[in-house]
Amino acid sequence: MNTLHLKYALEIEKTRSITQAAENLFMAQPNLSKAIKEFEESLGFAIFERGPRGAIPTKQGAEFLSYARNILNQVDKIESISKNFQSEVQQFNVSIPRGSYIASSVVRFVEQLDFHKGIDVNVQETNSVQAITNIVEHRFNLGVIRYDVTFENYFRDYLKDKDLVFEPIWEFENLVIFSKDHPLAQKEDLHISDLDEYVELVHGDTSIPYLHHKKKPNYKENDKKIYVYERASQFEILEMIQGSYMLVSPIPQSMLDRFHLVQRSYSGGANRYKDVLIYHCDYNLSELDRKFVDKLYESKNEVSFQHFQ
Repeated sequence: MNTLHLKYALEIEKTRSITQAAENLFMAQPNLSKAIKEFEESLGFAIFERGPRGAIPTKQGAEFLSYARNILNQVDKIESISKNFQSEVQQFNVSIPRGSYIASSVVRFVEQLDFHKGIDVNVQETNSVQAITNIVEHRFNLGVIRYDVTFENYFRDYLKDKDLVFEPIWEFENLVIFSKDHPLAQKEDLHISDLDEYVELVHGDTSIPYLHHKKKPNYKENDKKIYVYERASQFEILEMIQGSYMLVSPIPQSMLDRFHLVQRSYSGGANRYKDVLIYHCDYNLSELDRKFVDKLYESKNEVSFQHFQ
């Protein structure tokens, strides 16, 4: 049973007029008449008698309306509990790529929460297509996606097709990251081909809308790969396996120092990426959402001004 039908019936009872009830409910009168008639047919009895005095409840209708009023009162109490809960709990969710400066912005955001209130924060690190799906299916409110600018048209078309708002955060060049003891750590003028003999760490679930297993133009595949799916293991491998490396977005210096890593610029091959904030077109950013976005740009600005060799 749809509670809207209960609201329709109670409004008709209050006004004694389907026409006036329709106006109060911002509906067309024929639509309300049809809805009530179909509802009465589903119940098996008439709620109202229509006559010169207007719409008057029948005996069964009066009993039904009494129950309907109690049901809606209970629904109002449930909604009130929900509103009170939401006002007391700091709710936030976001899907993000496995980017260290973005993870840093999440930490800075959480540090600003009021720990005397309830906290319901959900952060998922995932690939761009899954982040988009999370927003489309309303499982997450915010997302940050990352893509190679070579495939920008595919992503833009995909986002438009899904009715998503997309706001560019920044465009950057990937850097190579490896241990301070890596054989190439001191090499000047690093070229992508210098990495051929070493082991590359790669995020194993990247994908591109409309395209499957599409390779980057002018990109030579390394035949020594380790696929990872979260950032903690990648840092530990980079620290412990001195012949390993990874191509990543700029990383905060504090994180590099923690794992004894260095990041270097390099030449050769397609190497420009873009991070984009996304959310559904019918979603209005909350105060907490905006605080997160502020921290996101704060972290981005910090790494963008770092000096890379």
